Amino acid sequence: MSRSRPLLMLLLAALTVLAGCSRPDSAVHSVADLETKRIGLMMGTTSEKVAATQFPKASIQRFDDIMDAFAAVKAGQVDAAMTGYPTGLLAVRKNPDLLMLPDLLSNEYSSVAVRKGDTAMLAAVNEVIDELNADGTIKDMIARWYHEDRSPYGEVDVPAVTSGEPLRVGTSPTREPTTFIDGNHHNTGFEAELARRIAYKFKRPVEFRNMKFMSLIPALQTGKIDLIVTGMSATPERAEKVDFSHHYFVLQQRLVVRKPATSASAAPSAAGPLRSEADLAHARIAVLTGSASEGFATKQYPNATLSQFRSLGDLTIAVKTGKADAALSDEDAIQELIRSDASFALFGGALQTFEVGAGFAKKNGELRESFNAFLADLRKSGTYDDMIRRWMERHETTMPAIPLPKDGHPLRVGTSSTGLPAAAIQNNELVGFDVELIKRFGASLHRPVQFDDMDFGSLIAAVTAGKEDLIAAGMFITPERQQSIDFSDSYFRTSTRAFGLASRINAVPVASPAKPSFLTRLGDSIEANLMREKRYLLVLEGLKTTIVLSLLSTLVGTLLGGVVCFMRLSSHALLRVPAKVFIDLIRGLPVLVLLMLIFYVVFASVDISPLLVSVIAFGLNFAAYVAEIFRSGIEGVDRGQVEGGISLGFTRTSTFVHIVLPQMIQRVLPIYKGEIISLVKMTSIVGYIAVQDLTKVSDIIRSRTFDAFFPLIGAAILYFLLSWLLVLAIGQVERWTNPKARRGREARS
Repeated sequence: MSRSRPLLMLLLAALTVLAGCSRPDSAVHSVADLETKRIGLMMGTTSEKVAATQFPKASIQRFDDIMDAFAAVKAGQVDAAMTGYPTGLLAVRKNPDLLMLPDLLSNEYSSVAVRKGDTAMLAAVNEVIDELNADGTIKDMIARWYHEDRSPYGEVDVPAVTSGEPLRVGTSPTREPTTFIDGNHHNTGFEAELARRIAYKFKRPVEFRNMKFMSLIPALQTGKIDLIVTGMSATPERAEKVDFSHHYFVLQQRLVVRKPATSASAAPSAAGPLRSEADLAHARIAVLTGSASEGFATKQYPNATLSQFRSLGDLTIAVKTGKADAALSDEDAIQELIRSDASFALFGGALQTFEVGAGFAKKNGELRESFNAFLADLRKSGTYDDMIRRWMERHETTMPAIPLPKDGHPLRVGTSSTGLPAAAIQNNELVGFDVELIKRFGASLHRPVQFDDMDFGSLIAAVTAGKEDLIAAGMFITPERQQSIDFSDSYFRTSTRAFGLASRINAVPVASPAKPSFLTRLGDSIEANLMREKRYLLVLEGLKTTIVLSLLSTLVGTLLGGVVCFMRLSSHALLRVPAKVFIDLIRGLPVLVLLMLIFYVVFASVDISPLLVSVIAFGLNFAAYVAEIFRSGIEGVDRGQVEGGISLGFTRTSTFVHIVLPQMIQRVLPIYKGEIISLVKMTSIVGYIAVQDLTKVSDIIRSRTFDAFFPLIGAAILYFLLSWLLVLAIGQVERWTNPKARRGREARS
């Protein structure tokens, strides 16, 4: 696998071009569509467990890097890529042909990883994180790094210590804005800032060790690094190997899919305009599962085609991709949607009007009465009117500070973050009118509040089963629901409305944008991947590392291979047997396993350069193959020539140098040339031990530009050129050592 990665890069690009011409539309519109499809994810991450739990029948495909999974989605090799919300958001922004499904798969807690049993380090890290949480620094960092608009990151200068023992921080810098390499080729991002703050508190300079994500825990266990700060979730499986600090961030797992292709027959503009609710009679209508809109549409529009979805985000995707003509939802949620996406618009009047209240199990009347009393006090104090002004009229999105106790029996609240003003997740925090209302209720009871974000259709079942104490998610009070649960007094009134694409409602034809030419796209890719932030310098550094590593490994392997060959041909078992064991052992090990063993086991307690370890590993691997190549070349020389040389008065050494060696070189050069080419390609795996070679650089660039293919194709071309130049050089050596060519040169001279 490791020898062929550059070739696979080029092959994947070619397959993408071919697949783009003929692949069938296997569009994914919601999580439900992925039950038996192909999901790509990054190996070694918690996505593996989430996928196994939530998609047991799906085909799970694991990649070394999340960008490989995005590339597979674009190429049609997988149907979705599972990743953290910030990374998925950037992928969608920079790839117009991708979209992120709105469904929340899981919430995970990012922590700093410390070597198992290092209680002093763990306590020190916890103290720093608690301090940064208490003074609001973490919250400020989240707001600066994880914002949904396209404004620049709010990077700040963190004081740094320049002397003393460095704090070695392991990171996988290919997930912007979590951790990535900036235009100055330095580690940056939310986690990089956190690592710098921790190092400053420790009064130690920080030293980043960049490597593959799956290599981080072995590096920590063997003492190659002191901490892991790279968005690693604290899981029970990982906790068996390392210790985790207090968490500092809640990471959402989401799915990125390819945008569905809409045919001419399904395009919104192909149908008639939408003017009033009467146009819904025979339309395709999207509704939220378990909502009042679903029951209303079923009764009111029996000739319409209804599609049920799990979230408001699913409704918008269905309308935008032409799978539905219109969707029904709460007016306030639709207004919030239109403010952020002007391609949607309301049409017709209010379909139905309902009061909104909190839901309680019928046996929980005491808590319901407490809530009603709290609601009455909130109205009297004027706080309720202030909340209405902020959330409903001024459309604010900032939660006020509401102190809640940390200890005590928590108030379990089921909600659904379907959108503002009721409830939504922004900057890693649950916000909204209902969220503030429940937090104030928890504070009045002197109880901590535990929110459980779930599908809207699951809320009533959760509270009736006793899983939640109450539910609050902008829920309409309807007679059907009152048969299952009890509602509080109403705290808001809203209407159900219909919305669709503004172009169809306003009957404005939308012209398709002209597709840029190949040269234009190529120029844009070159500018984004190479020229911007002088990324070509990063490529040159990676190329230099690959060349140095290849040349040194070839030199070490050739010299060592010659020694092993001499031992292998010896008549003494003391030399011959160890040489044979060495050859069989090294050739029987995958080069990646050999590299990891040498770095994490052989040199576990030695602070050695990863580049030097790579030279040793590849040199050993090359030596095992070269020794056998040399042996076969020597044994291929006729024995009579050796005896003839000795009979003419040559020593065994001079016989070897003047008779055997020239013929051996001529025989082995073609095979030796092939092994050198394989060695060059094998170096692409050194990113596992924090060596920034050509392949690692392409991963870093992809993590910034989210261009799935250009960096891969560029790396493949450079590997090809490097291999081609080596072939030319060794071919010239072949011609020099060829007797016929040598006699021809002598004749011409």
